[in-house]
Amino acid sequence: MKRFCFTVMLCLFAAALAGPAAADTQRPKVFDYDPEFYPYYPSLLKWNKSRAEFTEPEVCAGCHPQQYEEWTGSVHSLAFHDPIYQGELNLGFKAVGHEVTRQCEGCHSPAGVVTGEIKGPGLKGLSRMALAGVSCDICHSVSGTTHWQTPSHEPENGSMILTPGIDTVDGVQLIKRGPFPPSEECGMGFHACVESPLHLRSELCASCHQVYHYDRHFPLESTYLEWKHGPYAQEGILCQDCHMVDTFTFLRSADTFEKPVRSEYHHYFIAANYLLYYLGQAAAEKAGDKDLAELYEERYKMAVERLKAAAELEIIPVYRDDRLAEMQVRVKNRRAGHNLPTSLTNVRQMWLEFIALDETGRVLAHSGAIDGQGHLPADARQFNSEGMGENFHFAIDPWVVTAFSRHDTIPPRGYKDVHYGLQLPEGAQEVTVEVKLRYRQADQKVGEKLLGSVPADMDLEEIYGLTSVPVLPVVNMVSAQGRWPVRKAP
Repeated sequence: MKRFCFTVMLCLFAAALAGPAAADTQRPKVFDYDPEFYPYYPSLLKWNKSRAEFTEPEVCAGCHPQQYEEWTGSVHSLAFHDPIYQGELNLGFKAVGHEVTRQCEGCHSPAGVVTGEIKGPGLKGLSRMALAGVSCDICHSVSGTTHWQTPSHEPENGSMILTPGIDTVDGVQLIKRGPFPPSEECGMGFHACVESPLHLRSELCASCHQVYHYDRHFPLESTYLEWKHGPYAQEGILCQDCHMVDTFTFLRSADTFEKPVRSEYHHYFIAANYLLYYLGQAAAEKAGDKDLAELYEERYKMAVERLKAAAELEIIPVYRDDRLAEMQVRVKNRRAGHNLPTSLTNVRQMWLEFIALDETGRVLAHSGAIDGQGHLPADARQFNSEGMGENFHFAIDPWVVTAFSRHDTIPPRGYKDVHYGLQLPEGAQEVTVEVKLRYRQADQKVGEKLLGSVPADMDLEEIYGLTSVPVLPVVNMVSAQGRWPVRKAP
């Protein structure tokens, strides 16, 4: 009997040890997907395949020269050529393989993915359509979305349906979709025109501006949801109302919530990615294309104008016992319809440079100054995120990041306060403070790593004239100054 009881206890103990492991194997998968429904997974593109081929942008230019020129100077046209993207893609390809990096390719060259042309990083051997990135025919072939059928049940990783045309008894019929009712002569017999309410909604943009981890479906980029959960969505101001207009119209949309009229929309797609214009201009100059170089220079200026209009600063002195103790700096997201910054917030850098001087010019405090090599000190006050992997340790690569250990960005029309303590010497009479809000696409070391990792068929010297990675350009978004007495007046 004793032996039987002892045996039973051993079995129960073994079962208890085995229980959690057994439960793990039966744990339901939260982010599941149907491989037949999403054949390009982890890209969530769908393609209504027919004999209708995608149309190269140069063909569209024949009837739409203005739109073609606007698109040519846009980041959409550079999406696949972007050396920062190609460097990241190459690193990801080596680390986790093409079955994962196809997620990135699905938004940077949708046609190249669904036709099977793109099989990894690099530009060699690809058709003009694949190289064109986010071209005219991509956006105007979108016939729907699958946002609510995705593994996370929200827009992510290219969750759009491409239908460039259909097969009919009379042959192939190309179909292009747009936001307004078509005129009788629309398409000129080359393609049919269909009015698409989707093209008047931010859900069109959401497909590629919600980027999730390929397996854990953690939102690495949440631009669409930041907008959706903010005041601009509530007031009916959409992505297109700020990013497909000139600077004047953008300011009006952001300040008054007045929607643009039809004639004010353009295919600019202006945002904060000025580094891409900077590199594009260098490539155009290297190729001897003066007109294209000037176009990229113009777009660079437009992007910088947006950044400079996005934020405001307020400096508030804090007195304790009638003596100046610290400076409070309030950073306001004045005009961005999404968080500031947005996109890959664990890579983007937006920070404060703060300097305080006494009446003799002596430096009392200085924070956030980059050195001659472009490196930012660790104690700079940044507004961004820090990623971590499954082991809860710091991570920056998008195929590793499955959560944020810190997420400190500023919501639309919101603000964040930063406090700077002051150690004032005896006899100091007044303090002068200057604060700058600064921005760049990435940390200098990250930029050097990515540009140093481009595929072998992208020679940076041959394409861009770069013999080394330059110091990444920094934009001073906004600044504020003030002077305050050390002793508060009675």
